[in-house]
Amino acid sequence: MKQCSICHSEMDFIFSEQVLRKHEVKYYLCESCQFIQTEKPYWLEEAYSDAIADSDTGILHRNWLTSCKLAVLILLSLGKRNSFLDVAGGYGLLVRLMRDFGFNYRWSDPYCKNIFALGYEALSTDRYQALTAFEVLEHVENPVDFISDNLQKFNSGIFIFSTELFQNYQVPDKSWRYYSFPTGQHISFYSQQTLLEISKKMDMHFYTIRGIYIFSKNRLSFVWLVRLLTIRKVPILLSLFFGFFLKSKTLKDSEHVLHHGISR
Repeated sequence: MKQCSICHSEMDFIFSEQVLRKHEVKYYLCESCQFIQTEKPYWLEEAYSDAIADSDTGILHRNWLTSCKLAVLILLSLGKRNSFLDVAGGYGLLVRLMRDFGFNYRWSDPYCKNIFALGYEALSTDRYQALTAFEVLEHVENPVDFISDNLQKFNSGIFIFSTELFQNYQVPDKSWRYYSFPTGQHISFYSQQTLLEISKKMDMHFYTIRGIYIFSKNRLSFVWLVRLLTIRKVPILLSLFFGFFLKSKTLKDSEHVLHHGISR
């Protein structure tokens, strides 16, 4: 029997499937918190021979749209003068976009090369108003430890993230693209119930804003307003409008890199 890494209940076997087109892998469901997870992921080193899967063709559009939503959220709820950190930040696309808006954003990722946010890696001496982790938790074997360890390490009380949820008590069939069997990189799958259980475990408030999820140690203001303003194309229009009130860091960052001779 497999034990749930979130609520520690026993998980039920639901099916087996080939990952990386070669490994027969078992998938389990926790009936208590509605969390789906693979067996112990022994194939991850092979799956991450490249940190970003070649099949992730939506990476540019996803990061651009996420940056627009985040710009609205930060300006209305968190404060533009605070510092923010993208953990598991991949190539640094989101950090670059947020700095282009004018936010003090930094990058951290022990498994991927920083390409677009070079020179703006995390500083251990900083306190970050919020951490972000978009399309990350599906890659994590123990999400509670991952979130709490990062919040403690980077001295933050807010964790903002995204993942694709499945409906409570409705296990997706094998055609669900988010299983991502060919890449072998997705090992954990969440429902709304799962996220609620995590928030309870960590004694944090839980907010959901149209595909963006937030765990916060303290109550956040204006979240209901943000929820209304993130409908379809509204965040894109608002982010462009807010751009007039923010000072982009694009040119300043370029001068910083040239002055300090930062290299890849």
